[in-house]
Order: sequence, then structure tokens, then C-alpha cells
Amino acid sequence: MTPMRFLPDKFILMLIAAIITASFLPVRGEFAEWFAIATKIAVGLLFFLHGARLSRAAVMAGLVHWRLHLVVLAATFVLFPILGLAAGWLVPGLRESAFYTGILFLCVLPSTVQSSIAFTAIAGGNVSAAVVSASASNLLGMFLTPLLVGLLFTVQGSHGISLHALEGILLQLLAPFLLGQLLQPLIGDFMRRHNKALGVVDRGSILMVVYLAFSEAVVAGLWHSVSWEDLAMMVGVDMALLALVLLITAFGSKWLGFKLEDRITIMFCGSKKSLASGAPMANAIFPSQVVGSVVLPLMLFHQIQLIACAMLARRYADRKLKRETASRASV
Repeated sequence: MTPMRFLPDKFILMLIAAIITASFLPVRGEFAEWFAIATKIAVGLLFFLHGARLSRAAVMAGLVHWRLHLVVLAATFVLFPILGLAAGWLVPGLRESAFYTGILFLCVLPSTVQSSIAFTAIAGGNVSAAVVSASASNLLGMFLTPLLVGLLFTVQGSHGISLHALEGILLQLLAPFLLGQLLQPLIGDFMRRHNKALGVVDRGSILMVVYLAFSEAVVAGLWHSVSWEDLAMMVGVDMALLALVLLITAFGSKWLGFKLEDRITIMFCGSKKSLASGAPMANAIFPSQVVGSVVLPLMLFHQIQLIACAMLARRYADRKLKRETASRASV
């Protein structure tokens, strides 16, 4: 394994650069208002493209694996929130941390699409089932994430999701997504052929959300209100959450009788959290002054999951190669 596998990818470096820029040169005043409008437009375009690119044929192809999909969804939207709440009670000082809201938020987000499928493919898992599970997670996340935000934040004593936030979800995220799905038969093939070029919109819109969020947070005094202890605690909780979910999905799926290919899919799809969905949702759900502290735990979790799952996928791939080599040698 080369050292490059452990380095942050280019997008993570761009996100870090956006945070640093916002820390020293936050957007303010009237320009901030115009930048916020541009960000909302970019996010709407992002979800329109997600809707237009999601192939209905791919969704139908994997629906037969309904038990697998139920386990993945349970890990994503049930196991994660339970662990997030438990962490608040078990980790001293976490509930008072400025980042606990962000940790709870990442626990209710849908799975990633691209990396879940990519790691499943590398490890030799059930790729078609991964496509369906990751896509279904993102579709259901449009509805479940706001509902779970309201539920979890009520449980921990905070206010649930507001009507204004629900309106933002419907108009800024769900409506463009549904419009993309309606137009998918007409433009879906074009979108998928130009997936790389359209990825600029994906990453560009997230960078805009992060820069705007941290600008608002810096103006509101974010870096004066958090400590190094808070940051260290957030990283530790992120790592513990990922490790626990990986272990539970790996051994739980084996106990449930799934074959190895399906267990790999459950583990990689059930342990991921989507920065692509999370950053725009945070921008729509939370007050602008706190979006920065909400998104930061998710950004770090995103990088941690990439490193850990890259190592696991490579290990599964090596094991598969050894089994195939041994099988050929015995013939």
C-alpha cells in the first residue's frame, strides 16, 4: 500500500482551502446575500442533475435483493442515529460540544453513491445491489433525513425542524430532483455520457456551500467558541462511529446468512455518509450561523471513511485474488 492512498483526495484539499479562505476572508454584507442566492441556484442544479442521471433501469435491476436493501437502510437510518444518540450520553462533554449537532446530522444522512459502488466493485461485492441500495438511500434520504433531524433534535432537547427548513428542502432540493427524474428519459443518456464534466457542478456547488457556511460561522465567532478539545473529540467520535458500523454490518450480515458478495455490499453501502447530499441539506435545514459547525464533522467523516474503506476494499480484493489463484492451481 503506497503512502498516496492515505493522503486526502483533491476535493478534500479544495474543501480545506475553502475553510481556510473563509476563516481569513469571509464573505460579508450585500455580496454575501448575492452569493447565498447563487449557492441556492447551484444546489438546485446539483439535485436536478442527480435526478436526471439516476437510471430507472438500474433501480429495477436490483430490486430482487430486498433483504439486502433493508439491512443497508437499517444501518443508514436506524443504527447510525442510535449510535449518535448513545455517543451523546456516553462521551463526557460531547453534548455540550459545538459539533454535536453536526455529529447527529451526519448520522441521519443517506449513503454515498459513487464511493459505495466503487469500493464494492474493488472488493468483489454485489455491484448491481450496491447501485440500487445507494440510490434508494439517497432517494429516501430526501424525506427521512429532515424527519430524523426533527426527531433526534427533539430527543436531545433542541427544537425540531422548522417549517422554513421543510420549505427549503422541498423547493431547493426535492423539486429540482423530481424535475430531473421527469426529464430523465429525454436527457438521462446525455447526462451519463458527460458525467465527468457534470461533476464540476457537483463539486462546485458543495464548495460554494462550505465557503458560505464557514463565512457565516466565522462572522458569528465560530473559532472563538470552539476548543482543540472539541475538535479532538469530534474526530474521535467520527472514527468510533465508522468502526462500530463497519463491525456491526460485517458480522451482522454474516449472522443473517448473507453470502460474502452481499456482505461486502452491506458493509460498504451501510457505513457511508454522503457529503454531496449532506452539505446542501445542512444549508437548507439549519440557520446560516451554525451550518459551518454542522458540516465540519461530516467533512472529516467523509475523509476518514474514504481512507478506511480503501484499505478494506483492497484487503478483500487481495483475498479474492488468492482464492482464485488457489482454485486455478488445484485444477
